[in-house]
Amino acid sequence: SLPDLDLLHDPEDELLCANVMDLVQATLGRAPLGAKRCSRLLMPAQLLAQVRTELLRLACSEPCGLRGALLDLCVEHGKACHDVGHIAVDPAVVPTFQLTLVLRLDSSLWPKIQGLFTSGPAFTPLKLSTGFRVIKKKLYSSEQLLIEEC
Repeated sequence: SLPDLDLLHDPEDELLCANVMDLVQATLGRAPLGAKRCSRLLMPAQLLAQVRTELLRLACSEPCGLRGALLDLCVEHGKACHDVGHIAVDPAVVPTFQLTLVLRLDSSLWPKIQGLFTSGPAFTPLKLSTGFRVIKKKLYSSEQLLIEEC
């Protein structure tokens, strides 16, 4: 069981996490989802808050906190999972853990995205679902993976 976030509140991680979430949104704003096509993936406010809380919670037990994270961003739709970006939270710190954030497209948009891979404008705004999962892998340990489904 991971510690309660309130007990290990770190103001530096809070500020850093806000910056990371800005980077996540910027990365999603130019996400490559199809052959030579990019989409603007929009994070609903509820998803943004949930991901932020989860990142802070998963980082609180790490020796360098959130600064030691590598963050991989993926978007799942259908049975495919597309890699849309990578963020080294603090490039000056040797990473101690890796988080893979797997976001999902809003299922009500499926008919709209089917044509995304064959036609349509270069940048199509798509809304993400509020469901996601985070896979945490410690880089300095042989511990098993921790997968959080939200």
